[in-house]
Amino acid sequence: MSAAALLDAARARGLMIATAESCTGGLISAALTAVPGSSDVVDRGFVTYSNAAKQEMLGVRAETLETYGAVSEETAAEMAAGALARSAAGLAVAVTGIAGPGGSAHKPEGRVCFGIATQTGTQSETVDFGAIGRQEVRAATVEHALRMMMRALA
Repeated sequence: MSAAALLDAARARGLMIATAESCTGGLISAALTAVPGSSDVVDRGFVTYSNAAKQEMLGVRAETLETYGAVSEETAAEMAAGALARSAAGLAVAVTGIAGPGGSAHKPEGRVCFGIATQTGTQSETVDFGAIGRQEVRAATVEHALRMMMRALA
């Protein structure tokens, strides 16, 4: 999935994009803004690595973080909804996960939760990329996020 194709699809629909990133630290925004002319489609990106940032910048509820944890579909969905509400975007993506090294039996290395928000609602999903290495998990997360956004535009 190319960032340029995603930007063209969003442009054709008259939608701007926002990102809310934890484990990728801005790599999704970087992939999008590496494309010349992306400024008419990319509205903004939120890098919310800490729980406090997720709450303050995106409105993720403390109860969600306490009940489900930062790496959860519930948190990813609230991150995406918060990015949509706090931007001029019509499409927002959120990612939160365990890029590694480390993890636990309950939340293993390579687990990433994704959220997509549009004016019609929010969806979330979890992908276990496995213990393939920090950089590889982050790269796979960017690729998956781009594909999710393209599907949301279809």
